[in-house]
Amino acid sequence: MARFLIVEARFYDHLNEMLIAGARAALEDAGHEVDVLTVPGALEIPGAISLAIESQQYAGYVAIGVVIRGETYHFEIVAGESARGIMALTMDGMAIGNGILTTENEQQAIVRADPSQLDKGGEAAKAALALLNLQAKFA
Repeated sequence: MARFLIVEARFYDHLNEMLIAGARAALEDAGHEVDVLTVPGALEIPGAISLAIESQQYAGYVAIGVVIRGETYHFEIVAGESARGIMALTMDGMAIGNGILTTENEQQAIVRADPSQLDKGGEAAKAALALLNLQAKFA
């Protein structure tokens, strides 16, 4: 049994709740413990994970959030930079599943977040579990 941290950027409460439910279910079904940390936005997720890594309390991480395209360029910055930050940590050997949704509208986000539909929170947790297994394999 390992301990995982779900780091969520809470902006769309109802969507985050579905993503967290999917991630939590996947991790708990695999026999792991789960903590949840809330940060202001998706751009803060990689920094929060980096700080948590320093604490050495967690075996893996799941990034959760929703970025819906608006009328400005901000969408591209948030989507790209949050993914880049998570990828950098993953390339350093951390077991991180990226469950930050980047969608055109809320309806797309609902379908992806809902555990009874595409369950992207659960998929992100399973990705973190797969990377944790690879860490053990190559240790």
